[in-house]
Amino acid sequence: MNIRRACEGDTESILNLLSQVLEVHAWIRPDVFISGTTKYSAEDLARMYPDDTRPIYVAEEGGRVLGYAFCQIKPSPATPTMVPHRILYIDDICVDAYARRQHVGLILFDHVKQEARRLHCDTITLNVWEGNDGALKFYQSMGMKTRSRTMEYDLNRKED
Repeated sequence: MNIRRACEGDTESILNLLSQVLEVHAWIRPDVFISGTTKYSAEDLARMYPDDTRPIYVAEEGGRVLGYAFCQIKPSPATPTMVPHRILYIDDICVDAYARRQHVGLILFDHVKQEARRLHCDTITLNVWEGNDGALKFYQSMGMKTRSRTMEYDLNRKED
């Protein structure tokens, strides 16, 4: 298996994977996500491929894209109360449904860790939606721990 930066030739495969991720999220949170859409378009991807502050890595085998990791390099918020640090934020990560349980996610995550070190990042962060138990279990198995929690109060719920 080869892990590399994504390129224009990966667009169709990446759009397919983006669709898979969106459908998982739409199933978990139909009040937030619109089924049949994707987070990024082909045009968005074309702008992102050369951007070194937003690297996209793909796992491929035999010329087939098995998964991706969309990353962003972010400085910590500039506040007098926080220690400055550099963050590699995983914006999106996906393994093709047919390739799951073949350690693609593990290999991809290990590559992201190596890249974060190479890029002098201090930490890797990501968000996971409540209810995406498989993803949460995977991230925990990679050694990730909860750093903070976003909570919501739904003003449209029936009890109000």
